[in-house]
Amino acid sequence: MNVEKLVVIGQGYVGLPLAIRAVEAGLDVVGLDVDGDRIKRLAHGDSFVEDITTARLGRALASGRYHPSTEYADADGFDICVITVPTPLRDGTPDLSFVEQAGTGIGPYVRRGTTVVLESTTYPGTTDELLRPLLESASGLHSPGDFHLGYSPERIDPGNPTWRLENTPKVVSGLDEAALHRVDAFYRRLVERTVPVDSTRVAELTKLIENTFRQVNIGLINELTMLSHHLGIDVWQAIEAAETKPFGFMPFRPGPGVGGHCLPIDPCYLSWQVRRKLGRQFRFIELANDINHEMPEHVAQRVMAGLNRAGRAVTGARLLLLGLAYKRNTGDMRDSPAVEVAHLLRGLGAQVHAVEPYAEAQHLPDGVTMVELTEAQVRRADAVVVVTDHDCFDYDLVSRHARYVFDARNRCRGPAVERL
Repeated sequence: MNVEKLVVIGQGYVGLPLAIRAVEAGLDVVGLDVDGDRIKRLAHGDSFVEDITTARLGRALASGRYHPSTEYADADGFDICVITVPTPLRDGTPDLSFVEQAGTGIGPYVRRGTTVVLESTTYPGTTDELLRPLLESASGLHSPGDFHLGYSPERIDPGNPTWRLENTPKVVSGLDEAALHRVDAFYRRLVERTVPVDSTRVAELTKLIENTFRQVNIGLINELTMLSHHLGIDVWQAIEAAETKPFGFMPFRPGPGVGGHCLPIDPCYLSWQVRRKLGRQFRFIELANDINHEMPEHVAQRVMAGLNRAGRAVTGARLLLLGLAYKRNTGDMRDSPAVEVAHLLRGLGAQVHAVEPYAEAQHLPDGVTMVELTEAQVRRADAVVVVTDHDCFDYDLVSRHARYVFDARNRCRGPAVERL
């Protein structure tokens, strides 16, 4: 029996876990990426994604069935292709250039019976209206009919030890029944459960609903947090009390803003599509975006106010920031609100030092001095700001020795601690 050949375009936080899981499931995998340095690292067994250990990558390479590459020619003869490229925003407008490049690049290698799946987050209609014509033009074939085309939204949560690719239900779709059957059969080899839906548009909307739900609820709790501060109410205690209700409530925690590849971007795809297609505003999304984008400025102003109460100007103050990644226990700094907080505090004249054990040096912001979390560093700081709450941080050390702590994540306790 011939081993099926899979091509995964994009070898980042979504594509690399998918590629390695497929190798483990017995497929022959080509991992394509335009970043030559990234491909060189992967070829030498150096993983930059927390969810894929170096040992796991090494086993995939040793199997002879994982082939990192920058060349589309290595896709020749593929059976299945999954596109996991970024879909950023440019001035509030979806930028699908990476999807277009992937479609144009893989199109010449599409044959009768092959399957192409888009996983990149996007607005409803992208698979059918944008990707399909690109593949048809480059291949001279048609879908439905000659080849299969589907959409399956990624649900990767970097650093989550509980919910991984294998045990997270996978929504699958196709342009027709034959495509759906083929896409579903592929993912059933990799995950414990698939969730078929009727169309690619339904699957595309599913992803946007998931992230819009989070964005709106985080915006709600962040605005409530800012108002509660002025009202003199402990919002953290109120959330913990509300969480005891066993029905009709789901807790969301405040923070310094939202980051990563999903929340700052994905809901905007939906509001953009609604405005483009219907000429209407999606007011919940736009309001939540405004509130969450406000949070880094709110944190910076609260830190400055806390220093003022202690008789210390922010200009020239030595600040120690804990965490620069957008979420705990990862080094992912894409659109991180922690980085924005650092820039704002530097703009106010502070000397900003930071502890970030996960991020790689080349991704760290300019003008921020990286240090280790030690008692000496804590004592020297005029303020310690908890921005990203990595579990490896010694919060007791911070609480014991800091002169002033502004805690945006509710991890420290003590008389010198002020919470968001």
